[in-house]
Amino acid sequence: MNILKRRRHTSSEVIRLVISVNKLAMKSVRELLNCPEEYRVKVENLPSGATVIDTGLEAPGGYLAGLRLTEVCLGGLAQCWLTYQVYGDLEMPSIVVVTDYPAISLLGCQLAGWMVKVGDFFAPSSGPARALAFKPKKVLEKVGYKDDYSEAAIVMETTKKPTDEVAQQVAKDCKVDPKNLYILLTTTASMAGSVQVSGRVVETGLYNLEFLGLDPKKVVFASGCAPIMPPHPDVGISTAKEEDALLYGGTASYVIEEEESILKEMLRKASATVWADYGKLSYEALKVVNFDWSKLDPSFFTIGKISVTCKATGKIFTNGKVNPEALKRSIEL
Repeated sequence: MNILKRRRHTSSEVIRLVISVNKLAMKSVRELLNCPEEYRVKVENLPSGATVIDTGLEAPGGYLAGLRLTEVCLGGLAQCWLTYQVYGDLEMPSIVVVTDYPAISLLGCQLAGWMVKVGDFFAPSSGPARALAFKPKKVLEKVGYKDDYSEAAIVMETTKKPTDEVAQQVAKDCKVDPKNLYILLTTTASMAGSVQVSGRVVETGLYNLEFLGLDPKKVVFASGCAPIMPPHPDVGISTAKEEDALLYGGTASYVIEEEESILKEMLRKASATVWADYGKLSYEALKVVNFDWSKLDPSFFTIGKISVTCKATGKIFTNGKVNPEALKRSIEL
């Protein structure tokens, strides 16, 4: 399959894929549009023609809607599937994510780096629309990718439906006609929302490695797995439990074009076990800072176990662990 062939470029140049991430993501978007009852989602059109797909605010959503939602977040450049995983003596539904384009799919699309704000509406947003709007610019420049397509798909984490004014602004930022904009809504208090948070396991690990100094373009392949937490009707509690899934159950592996010595030093600081409050549940940590995420230590934003492979030598280095006891406390088992 050669649809992802890259055009020739220099290392400092923003690249484009022959097939755009928005075009690739539309396969999953149209699956939801064509089968709303099967996926238990709600589809409606705003006055401007923009399409809204609700996966958990008013609609029930579910595991399968969450799977499609995760694929959209990743810009169609990853495969995801559901499985059942053993964590100590605990068995939990889990999601597996694999990608051959880590920088673009994870940081260029899935990272919830675009805070959409229009009037009193705001929502952390992810998905391939970010690569059209080039938001945030700093991240997309590091990834070295910009999309160019006539349709846009954006995933908003919110408990409030966006107005038509919101849709028109997003369409303008993406330089597409509003009728070609697809807004997917999710909330952590839904099953689909819980699936897509756990589906961020590989992105969260890469985000931390990049924070520690890794050039994301040096990551060749990436994969990972995380348990899916049962959602809670309280958004704050549900969000905290889903963070626990990443901190204490998330694992990821990366194949990287980097020297062994650099990888080993970086890995020493990368997993959740270096967090000063390791062992404390996310809800407890958030309560201390009055749920102001910006006040949390940066080492909180990672996953339980990370493995890196030096592409040049094939040697694998691992740090961190899965913590079944913390998971059991989180789900109050």
